[in-house]
Amino acid sequence: MNLPIAERVANIRQSDIRRYSAICAAMNGVNLSQGVCDQPAPDAVKDAAKQAIDHDQATYTNLRGIIELRRAIADKMRKFNAIDCDPETEIVVTVGSAGSFACAALATLNPSDECIIFSPYYSYHANLLNLFDIKVRFVDLTPPDWSYDVSQLEAAFTDRTRMILVNTPANPSGKVFSKAELSHITALANQHNVWIVTDEIYEYITYGKPHVSVASFPEARDRTLTMSGASKTYAVTGWRVGYTIGPADIIDRMSVVNDLLYICAPAPLQHGIAAGLGLPPTYYQQMCDDYLVKRDLLIETLRKIGFTPFVPEGSYYLLAEFEEGRWADATAATEAILDEVGVATVPGSAFYRNPSDGRRQLRFCYAKTMADLQDACERLSRLGKGRGATAPKLQQRGAATL
Repeated sequence: MNLPIAERVANIRQSDIRRYSAICAAMNGVNLSQGVCDQPAPDAVKDAAKQAIDHDQATYTNLRGIIELRRAIADKMRKFNAIDCDPETEIVVTVGSAGSFACAALATLNPSDECIIFSPYYSYHANLLNLFDIKVRFVDLTPPDWSYDVSQLEAAFTDRTRMILVNTPANPSGKVFSKAELSHITALANQHNVWIVTDEIYEYITYGKPHVSVASFPEARDRTLTMSGASKTYAVTGWRVGYTIGPADIIDRMSVVNDLLYICAPAPLQHGIAAGLGLPPTYYQQMCDDYLVKRDLLIETLRKIGFTPFVPEGSYYLLAEFEEGRWADATAATEAILDEVGVATVPGSAFYRNPSDGRRQLRFCYAKTMADLQDACERLSRLGKGRGATAPKLQQRGAATL
């Protein structure tokens, strides 16, 4: 039988992140691959969601999200992001920040339009644009500080550019874009009349460098869509509650797209997130302090076994480089480490426009309980500094879960 399929999915495949996560689960290993953030959610968040379920708040919500959540988001945006927004017209609640980006792309871009993305990049961003037939133009970030070349960014703009995407703090690099960098990006966006879309899902997780929202700049306010969500902040990655803030006209269109694609984010979980946004500043500081301890533990471990970690300024990921010749490439390293000590990582090559740029890099996620992270670090320590194994047996130890 030769049934038709869409060209847009002809070459689509499961991401390396999910693939190695599945194998790791089958091996009962420790997953430092996927940012599942498997830690307890705050009681206030869980209790409010339970109460909403008990009160049968289970029907469709407003296509923009429940007003209680939108008002809480507006208050948070004013206090934390220095952005004033109207909860009635300038906020839409979506199915995760991934849903925010899908709605933003569909509301602003036509097939064959271009979007600028910084590399290394979060693969879902680029893959979603490819699915929508949007051309991606990449600008390189260079370790260890993940700076970009000004002339390369300027040259990336063409007469087909309609959007520039900024992920800050960034996955996978942990880069936090500076105010100066965001001002430069804003000037170029104004010059070329393009949208600035920011993914700020890790906004509360920074280490000594402030998070800056580009929409707080008056000169960027009317062309910026600010995306964030609850997944990382409250350890509820499976709840799928995100949101976008932007000019009323485009938020109105995004709301309709959101309705067509998803109807609404889960109603009772929206109430849970509204409660979370009322948590005191001490919650966010403690979360950040905890991640700093975990970051430093992982960095120390990686250095002891011969890696060179690129120290992240934010998020809960880091990229680390191994020496030439230790493994054939990043994929071989990922599979050897998983097979030998049962720790899942992601090949760095999966995050670069030129896979060779990440040929000797692995991405590690430290959004784990301390006990699990310590277990992972003990396992990694068994690798030592020597040459790695070259013949992992992953096909026999978990391929059936894919």
